[in-house]
Amino acid sequence: MIDFQPLELSQKERYADFLSHFENRGCEYNFSNLYLWGRQRIAFHEGNLAFFSQFNRKSVYPFPLGKDLKPTLDAIIHDARVRGIPCRLTSLSQDDCALLERLYPGKFRYHIDRDGYDYIYSASELAELKGRKFQRKRNHFNRFRQNHPNYTVEPITDANTPDVEQLLEVWYTQRLAANPHLDFHMERAAITKALRCRTELGMEGLVLVDEGRMIAMTLGSPLSDTTFDVQFEKALEDEDGAYPAINCAFARYLSQKYPRLQWLNREDDLGLEGLRKAKLSYFPDHFIEKSWACLLEDGYDY
Repeated sequence: MIDFQPLELSQKERYADFLSHFENRGCEYNFSNLYLWGRQRIAFHEGNLAFFSQFNRKSVYPFPLGKDLKPTLDAIIHDARVRGIPCRLTSLSQDDCALLERLYPGKFRYHIDRDGYDYIYSASELAELKGRKFQRKRNHFNRFRQNHPNYTVEPITDANTPDVEQLLEVWYTQRLAANPHLDFHMERAAITKALRCRTELGMEGLVLVDEGRMIAMTLGSPLSDTTFDVQFEKALEDEDGAYPAINCAFARYLSQKYPRLQWLNREDDLGLEGLRKAKLSYFPDHFIEKSWACLLEDGYDY
């Protein structure tokens, strides 16, 4: 078996250096996401980086990173056999699928994972909201400014983290009151951990505040020199325009702070109709497309 281990904060720099050689990977490869969400494991193997994860109560192997992947892929297939689980590879790009097929012709079945596509936006477009396509967003943002003429944009700090946590408590209470069947357990655990380990993870965030009342928050971390991952964003449900306001404020802040920044990765939509509609309404520049691959001999689909 591969000796998969939980991530430690001490591994962040080594991991970031490794990831820097692999542009355009999805948000699931972000160190902070691996550290924050559920049962994520990694292993440095034969000069490559292998992953073991849980998704929808299934054990899966996000596609490994490295140069000569055949030894690591062989080890992953063997690891799955030893564990007695199907060999499911996730987060494959088109190039990954092509490589896997060359290495193991006819051995895997492939499935496009549309629900897992990352939405990638121009940072400058979201910072400026110019043009006809953003007219509705500007209208909502303007209504927010009219309703809150004295609002301020502030960074998330240790001092205001308790207020952020209170905002989140209100947000989750509102959502669960509207739909008691929703399950936010993992997300709440992840965002709580993110706030407490914000500095160590290199995460940055902003809040919107009006007359001492926190209205919206956002939090994320860099994926590369040119891409920033927006991992969390919440706003009070009854505040018209709060989401466009915090979205635009964060894009402006990041664009000013990081001159090389080009893209904002606002992650996937999980196949949720409302979330997909909301993400499409900001006009993504492109997607990071992903697929699954399942070993045929296991007799399992994805």
